[in-house]
Amino acid sequence: MDLPWHIYLMASLYIIAGINHFRNPRIYLKIIPPYFTNPKLLNVLSGITEITLGLLLLIPATSHFAAWGIIALLVAVFPTHMYMYQNKKASFGLPRWILLSRMPFQLVLIFWAYQYTI
Repeated sequence: MDLPWHIYLMASLYIIAGINHFRNPRIYLKIIPPYFTNPKLLNVLSGITEITLGLLLLIPATSHFAAWGIIALLVAVFPTHMYMYQNKKASFGLPRWILLSRMPFQLVLIFWAYQYTI
């Protein structure tokens, strides 16, 4: 495949994160805001989506579509970061500065994915 090395890194991160939704679902279920119904289904769907998008990144013909999908996914899961910041039980005891820094870090991840949309 004729893809840059950093796309393999991104794909690996999303595939591993997606697999983790099934290996350790309790972590993800804990951070899904309560106003979303059926958190178990959301966890499964987001895990499948991460794995699928990660795999599609590795195919040159679909990598730009996958990158757009990753951008949409990052926007869709943003409420979990807000919930973690606002809810002590969902924060895993992390310092507030780390929880706060995760939100703008989403922009970095979005920018990274945007590099592959062309």
